[in-house]
Amino acid sequence: MLMGTSVLSLRIDHDLLERLRHHAAKSGMSVQDYVVRTLIRNDFDQRFQAAVEETERFYGSPDSGDEDPDQVRPSAGIR
Repeated sequence: MLMGTSVLSLRIDHDLLERLRHHAAKSGMSVQDYVVRTLIRNDFDQRFQAAVEETERFYGSPDSGDEDPDQVRPSAGIR
């Protein structure tokens, strides 16, 4: 698989841009890097949650009542 970069142009509100600049500066990043990092983290969170849900479907729902008390749910501690 070939990995490359693409350009995404956004039109955003001035106040939002200022908040992004502030958050990025606190992290020592450019606004571009901050936004990309945020998108990557959000994408990971969504994929991880989907994997947890699939695992729970495979092993059974925590509400099914047939859990082994020694087992920990895959979603334990995830908000």
